[in-house]
Amino acid sequence: MQDGFAFEDLTIGQSASLAKTITEADILMYAAVSLDTNPVHINAEAAAQSIFGGRIAHGMLSAGLISALLGTRLPGPGTLYLKQSLRFAAPVHIGDTVTATVEVTALTPEKKRATLRTVCMVKETVVIEGEAYVQVPSRG
Repeated sequence: MQDGFAFEDLTIGQSASLAKTITEADILMYAAVSLDTNPVHINAEAAAQSIFGGRIAHGMLSAGLISALLGTRLPGPGTLYLKQSLRFAAPVHIGDTVTATVEVTALTPEKKRATLRTVCMVKETVVIEGEAYVQVPSRG
């Protein structure tokens, strides 16, 4: 498979990561596309009064990096996202670099499906953790 893996190429423990620094533009564009205009994301004065003390990125903006990994790197193109659990553990601020990692934890050969541990981190802090379940393209 170009830029990805067929089910037959996957192994338990295989992993991939990508990182992105979150910008103000990312947050504003995500708010526009998702229609999530919660003031904690886009209004500095309102966000200053929140438990976060300032603006934070949408949790799903960081979670989108998991989707990017699954669809472009591991397993890669042709992967069908079937299920995802997410636990939002810490906020992401403008200027934070989020590193998303996926790791194969289980394979179901008869269905060509994989379970992957998913985590997003800012430095040493887990900001999102969960598990993905995907259908993987097969060579056969």
